[in-house]
Amino acid sequence: MTIGTEERLRSALADRYRIEREIGAGGMATVYLAQDLRHDRRVALKVLRAELAAVIGAERFLAEIKLTANLQHPHILPLLDSGEAGQREDGSGIFLWYTMPYVEGESLRARISREKQLPVDEAVRLATEVASALDYAHRHGVIHRDIKPENVLLHEGQALVADFGIALALSSAGTRMTETGMSLGTPHYMSPEQAMGERELTARSDVYALGAMLYEMLVGEPPFTGPTAQAIVARVVTESPRPLLPQRHTIPPQVEAAVMTALEKLPADRFGSAAEFAEALTSPTAAMAASQRGTTVLRTAFRGRGLWNPLAIAATAVAVVAGAAALWLALRPTPRPVTRMSLAFAAGERPSQIGFLRLAIAPDGRRFVYAGPGEGGSQLWLRELDKLRATPIVGTEGGVNPFFSPDGRQIGYFDANTFALRIASLAGGPPVTLVERGNSGGGGAWSLDGYIYFDTNDGLRRIKATGGAIEPAVALDSSQAELGHAWPDVLPKSRGLIYRLRHVGQDPREYDIKATDLRTGKSKVLVRGVLGRYVEPGYLVYVTAEGDLLAAPFDEDRLEMTGPPTPLLEGIGVRGLGGTDVVISRSGDLMYITGASGGIAEMVWVGRDGVARPVDPGWNATGVLASLALSPDGRQLAIGVIGGVGGEDLWVKQLDAGPLSRLTFDGGTNLRPSWSPDGRFVLYTGADSTLGLLRKRADGSGAAEPLVHFPTQMAENLMSRDGRWIVTRSITGIAGEGDIYGFRPGLDTAATLLVATKFRETSPALSPDGRWLAYSSNESGRLEVYVRPFPDAATARWQVSVAGGTEPRWAHSGRELFYRNGAGDLIAAEVRGVPAFAVVQQQRLFAASSYFSLAAHFGYEVGPDDRRFLMARLERSEEGSEVVLVQNWREELKRIGKR
Repeated sequence: MTIGTEERLRSALADRYRIEREIGAGGMATVYLAQDLRHDRRVALKVLRAELAAVIGAERFLAEIKLTANLQHPHILPLLDSGEAGQREDGSGIFLWYTMPYVEGESLRARISREKQLPVDEAVRLATEVASALDYAHRHGVIHRDIKPENVLLHEGQALVADFGIALALSSAGTRMTETGMSLGTPHYMSPEQAMGERELTARSDVYALGAMLYEMLVGEPPFTGPTAQAIVARVVTESPRPLLPQRHTIPPQVEAAVMTALEKLPADRFGSAAEFAEALTSPTAAMAASQRGTTVLRTAFRGRGLWNPLAIAATAVAVVAGAAALWLALRPTPRPVTRMSLAFAAGERPSQIGFLRLAIAPDGRRFVYAGPGEGGSQLWLRELDKLRATPIVGTEGGVNPFFSPDGRQIGYFDANTFALRIASLAGGPPVTLVERGNSGGGGAWSLDGYIYFDTNDGLRRIKATGGAIEPAVALDSSQAELGHAWPDVLPKSRGLIYRLRHVGQDPREYDIKATDLRTGKSKVLVRGVLGRYVEPGYLVYVTAEGDLLAAPFDEDRLEMTGPPTPLLEGIGVRGLGGTDVVISRSGDLMYITGASGGIAEMVWVGRDGVARPVDPGWNATGVLASLALSPDGRQLAIGVIGGVGGEDLWVKQLDAGPLSRLTFDGGTNLRPSWSPDGRFVLYTGADSTLGLLRKRADGSGAAEPLVHFPTQMAENLMSRDGRWIVTRSITGIAGEGDIYGFRPGLDTAATLLVATKFRETSPALSPDGRWLAYSSNESGRLEVYVRPFPDAATARWQVSVAGGTEPRWAHSGRELFYRNGAGDLIAAEVRGVPAFAVVQQQRLFAASSYFSLAAHFGYEVGPDDRRFLMARLERSEEGSEVVLVQNWREELKRIGKR
């Protein structure tokens, strides 16, 4: 570009970019380092050559580049901006330009020039990262056409493929380029069909270029060289590349076999996709036999009686033909069979009952992570499919709801104790905390563009996996009585989300699967269900509350189903609030946990020795237990049931063998029952007054009465024995962390703030004499039990538990405080209150991890004699469920038709 032309360019873009200097020039464009004035950042500004701009045309260039700007992938250098400007000095046309991030580092060309040959593992890794970017682009209809070391940038050791910005525009202008004699591509890396001027190129052309680039990384030069571009093209079209092993014996045979297959002359003889190429590079069995037969005989023949010996030539020809045929037979893509298997787990390694979505399967389907037993109540475990045993992931104690990164190297998860959102590397090292108080209830999803989406009490939010600000993604619409989002799934183009939506008063049978376009904010309800997932190349797979798995054709651009759903499986386990374990890998494998749906818990009395006795063997009501509260005299039990007849309602059971009566009938959100001191009323947060407390007579007579109004939802509600105080916990913030308040019914018009910290307080419990307030807090990094004076809670604080503590409950005598520790055991702490509060001693009573638990509230009650505990044991034993893996399950989806 002449000086005058460069000055015209500077002037034309002066309001947007300050051009600092030229940093490169190639066959397509001149590259400048520039300062983006609007965003105060450095960018690489690429200006198309005049002849190329003339061929493409401004209108086509700007139209097509909009499509490629949507390519978002960890190994693709994104396109930031584009446009037309000014007039060239020689009158050859306007400037067509686009910008990309300026990458601090070097190109792969610079590294090859410096090192000549890269370490084998490093070369294969970089090629695999480039293959991942190409596979993503190919699936979105974009062929690069100019893969070469100059277009691969190295940022902190990771490969970034550049110049996707004009690939689609160039492909659209292919005919006119051919007519003018122009050719896109670099001769050393051109596929034979590209070198011969083929107009329609496929993904296999990029596979060839990647094979040539990896060839150069391994041996120091491309497969074909020559003094001129014409000489190189002639060799590309007519000759076969030299085998790799004779040039570098440390190259694994499968790597040589994969590279040589990628460099086949005929596109049909190469890998069908960049993903297949990447898989072959790391597969020890990929055509080793065929490779050895071809290359070994070839080398032997040429070591014979001379290069022109007729017998040697004949033997060589036979060897080449036989080797090529064998290599083709070994490496040709063959359909994988659909394989089903039930996975066994060693003792102490089974999936935990903690967390709503306990499984995560790697994108390639070769390993999975699950929430299993651990010191924090759970821990993440990694299981390779070629191993019989799982291994715990160090540092993930308390981990639930795992999800993989797009490259399969990291796992995102939530801490059940602190509600933190964390990332752990599967290669080792301590986990990294992204969000101190993310919500563990509704899971997370890791998108290809580097964002992690997660559920909060305000809706779905997102944060970069590298850290940064938390951004809103999909807000809850309170005007439509929306109560919660959960289980986000990011569509492949990162432009939309699929998630589960529930409204106030709904049970799981009424939950919706919904989709939102992240660009426009428009949302659509798709179908009823508890979990929805998108499966390429165009299916919506979802689970119903009854445990059925269905699939329907789905258009990800229009966010709508394009055909009727087809039932595929039944018998999938569905737990409270629609929690279900169904995961699908990007490679098309399915994992799920079987089990009956719902089922109310069996109530049992458990002695201090751990021996359990059923409360009422004839109790056969249906539903999912949500909460429970024992009356002061121990003769009645109030329970909250989700998914029972009519929805989420309260019931009262006469103990032990008396009737079960329904207390509320509106099918609404009637939460956290507790009792008045005289046992006449049940107190609860009701659907008619979500911002306050209701009470209703325990015998069901009369209407519900408002008792207390409150500005936010009340999580727990309990009345002191003398009836003078009501203690509650509010629900606020991202993770539902809240403060503890007190009311004096009939006296106060405002709440008294009892415990307010930046941490999460749960499960408040008043001692029988009303002097002490027990609760759980995660201020130490995990939930522990604390005690404060009441009502002057700010004056002192004592920690009771030392190894995790949830669900504190007072003995009726006031001399003991019970709680569950981090291992799930029930602990009895002997305490005294005179002259000051103190813990005298602590005793483990029995293992309680197999019983119903609500760590943020409480899932058990203390009997009137303090000698037994009312607990819930699930009718369906978790031991009776199966973890099922269906490999290549996507083949079965093809039977229902494509979008």
